[in-house]
Amino acid sequence: MTIDEIRELVHLVTDTGIAELELQRGENRVRIRRSASAQHTEVMVPSDAPPAVHAPPAPASPEIRMPAVPAPTEVAPEETKTVLIKSPIVGTFYEGPSPGAPPFVRIGETVQPGKVLCIIESMKLMNEIEAEVAGVVTSKLVQNGQPVEYGEALFAITPL
Repeated sequence: MTIDEIRELVHLVTDTGIAELELQRGENRVRIRRSASAQHTEVMVPSDAPPAVHAPPAPASPEIRMPAVPAPTEVAPEETKTVLIKSPIVGTFYEGPSPGAPPFVRIGETVQPGKVLCIIESMKLMNEIEAEVAGVVTSKLVQNGQPVEYGEALFAITPL
């Protein structure tokens, strides 16, 4: 990979506002990453490659906003009386065992410890998430098919 090709990639990143770009051609690999706090571009190349080229500070690009996700229709849990069931992994939330099937639990339903509440699909594996306490499901905090993060609250349960 030539210096001119790397410069062209740096310009591509700065012009488009891409946060990170990684390109591998044979044994050569280039990663260009923009820092969110500082307005500069960082280029990382293998140590046996020619020295990296740093682009001048990029002009402020227009802010890109993601569309707002609609808020759940259920009422927010009362913090003092509810237990939040959180996702133990990153993946996709599914409220039922298959598309079109009824959900494992509904709001207002009483559950016991070990009752399956939902499935989190991660890396093609279906992981059942179970109730940790006996109680009443007061709210579902995630929409069906939505990606979830580690530690994200999925359900609120009011203990019995």
